[in-house]
Amino acid sequence: MKKTYIYLVFMALAACNCNNSSAPKDNPDSTETVVVAPAAITYSIINTFPHDTSSYTQGLIWHNNTLYEGTGREGGFSKIARVDLATGKAQQQQYNDPKEFGEGITILNNKLYQLTWQNHKVYVYDVNTFKKIGEFSWNKEGWGLTTNGKSLILSDGSNIIYFINPDTFQVEKTISVTDNYGMVDSINELEFVNGSIYANKYMTNYILKINPESGKVEGRLDLRDIFQQSGKTSEINKIPDPQEDVLNGIAYDSVKQSFYITGKQWPVLFELKLK
Repeated sequence: MKKTYIYLVFMALAACNCNNSSAPKDNPDSTETVVVAPAAITYSIINTFPHDTSSYTQGLIWHNNTLYEGTGREGGFSKIARVDLATGKAQQQQYNDPKEFGEGITILNNKLYQLTWQNHKVYVYDVNTFKKIGEFSWNKEGWGLTTNGKSLILSDGSNIIYFINPDTFQVEKTISVTDNYGMVDSINELEFVNGSIYANKYMTNYILKINPESGKVEGRLDLRDIFQQSGKTSEINKIPDPQEDVLNGIAYDSVKQSFYITGKQWPVLFELKLK
């Protein structure tokens, strides 16, 4: 009888200790990390400008008070162009081979770099003359391109962003884009602004603000209602096809601290101020 009593007491103490050890939530020293959701970024529309509806926008840059655009699609539609902001018309342009699909562009050290989608080629042009002065190979898909003033920053449609040496086109480092739900893929057109990477998430109306060191999405800009807020429609009085004419194109004017935003074959380019 005594042995049975001692055994019951022992089991009760063991159960008590087990319950205590499985409740770390009340432990103030717990190292469990809560991943914060990206902050909502709001905006105001400052101005609108015409945009060429034949331009399947892949890249957009504001450089030396001038707008540059890279477009895509095979069949002779892919090009780089210097664009008149007031009219939306190309002042100077250079077309790709009809078999090539142009992608993101950026400018560094008076060189304009242009990705291709699945052609595995990267072209380098003199920014003033558009004369091709170099070419690199890239063994992945090319999507978005920007620069932090030292490295080229490239996306390939996945959740990975690559930092590239502009002289050799060798990968210097990579980051994985994540938010509070995990990995974020379909990272597309890029723009480096004030120490952060802004990226279109392909087939959505979102622009993400990404930490270039950690890859964490720190903010999200929702542009689903930008046409309704601006009162603008297309030439045939309808909003662009959401399955085809998706948001794509981010440029930043550091003097005015304005963003220029457009999409594939959109009739309008928007000037925004972020709040």
